[in-house]
Amino acid sequence: MLFNSFSYFIFLGIVYFLYRILNHRQQNYMLLVAGYIFYGFWSVKFLSLILFSTIVDFQFGKLIAETPRDNEIKRKRLLIVSICINLGLLGFFKYYDFSATSLIDLFSIFGINMSLPLLQVILPVGLSFYTFQSMTYTIDIYRGKLEPAKHFFDYALIVAFFPQLVAGPIERAARLLPQMTSMRTIDWDKTKLGLWLIIVGLFKKAVIADNLSVIANDVFNNINDHTGIYTLAGIYAFAFQITTVPTFK
Repeated sequence: MLFNSFSYFIFLGIVYFLYRILNHRQQNYMLLVAGYIFYGFWSVKFLSLILFSTIVDFQFGKLIAETPRDNEIKRKRLLIVSICINLGLLGFFKYYDFSATSLIDLFSIFGINMSLPLLQVILPVGLSFYTFQSMTYTIDIYRGKLEPAKHFFDYALIVAFFPQLVAGPIERAARLLPQMTSMRTIDWDKTKLGLWLIIVGLFKKAVIADNLSVIANDVFNNINDHTGIYTLAGIYAFAFQITTVPTFK
């Protein structure tokens, strides 16, 4: 579900309507379900990865908080295990096939035929964003900047919060969690600011980035068919394209 698609605006309208008629606790439940629906719209099977990361860091956050501060070795070990699990998951999906292919190519230079299994793993959308955001939870607890969430669903919401789930930015849990646990109000000034940011974002995406992508894609898809000047233009077009709006990763 793209942010500039018709289906997203219908989805956003439904979420906003429900948000206005629900109380705080119900709002959090609804936003969590909305986040899972939003992500599942791309691929339901990868929802298990979000749930896995959420459960792992929620439990490790509790363990770190329950460990006395004078037992620094245990606290650090818990943090390291949590980070390794997250980075291991990210590394497997993002870099396994790339690393295996690179090793095969490297050994072929020396005339060595190496055979490594390629898993053809599809990179889940937004994996980097929600993995690193989930990691900030245990890190902030370890540093004493955050108390662990009392309710699992409040923590799950900061991981699956759909406006930033697939395109960032990565927020620290110490900044985002209090916004989920405290009462929120909507006034006209906030509404105007939100609408303005949406309009500006859509302009950057639909008018600037999408038009620059035409040039960039033409250059990179036909790299041998263009002059140096046009190739340079394609490089700059791609640079401005990815810095104008967030991209899916």
